[in-house]
Amino acid sequence: MSAIIVFGAGGRVGRVEEARRRGHHVTAVVRTPAGHRGLEAAGDRLAGVRLLAGDVTDADAVAALAAGRDAAVMAAYDPGARPEVFFPAAARALLDGLGRARVGRLVAVGLSAALETSDGTPLMDTPGFPREYRAFAAGHAAGTDVWRACAGGPDWVVVSPAGDFDPTGARTGGYRLSGADTAARVSHGDFAIALLDEIDAPRHHRTHVGVVGA
Repeated sequence: MSAIIVFGAGGRVGRVEEARRRGHHVTAVVRTPAGHRGLEAAGDRLAGVRLLAGDVTDADAVAALAAGRDAAVMAAYDPGARPEVFFPAAARALLDGLGRARVGRLVAVGLSAALETSDGTPLMDTPGFPREYRAFAAGHAAGTDVWRACAGGPDWVVVSPAGDFDPTGARTGGYRLSGADTAARVSHGDFAIALLDEIDAPRHHRTHVGVVGA
């Protein structure tokens, strides 16, 4: 059993549910708790989850919120911020804040656009990738680059769908690893399993991995 803090917990309740299913103590952090009634409405399934306000780009706030936790999940995004500013700022704040709080493991939700295809090219740089999504993808990747450039800080991994989510897919209890594959899909429930597996039994370190439904 671990104490886990989830930054951006309001996006997908399933990630918090998977942590509670495994018996972990969970602190769910969002910018404005009043706007995330879904976490409260989950009732007994999320009993014991602490819902707190916090800004993942504020290193002092990260350090205070994460004190006493064993691992962190980064799933936050501010739609009002420029992605090339938000994601690197959050990455720096997490390195600083989690380091001060002595949190040993960080698992971040990534994008398939930053995964490499079979020839080593990031998906977002391949012909046909929608240009309207590239700025967001590049901003996301810039956050990961901050972690790659730092020798210290928590042991981190970025986990993303190999292609995209299957919004209506069921939780099957399994998944497999994959490079970038635009046709691949993974359910939100199975993706949550992959995230929590990297906390309970870390297999990947300082890298980005893709997952697809089993």
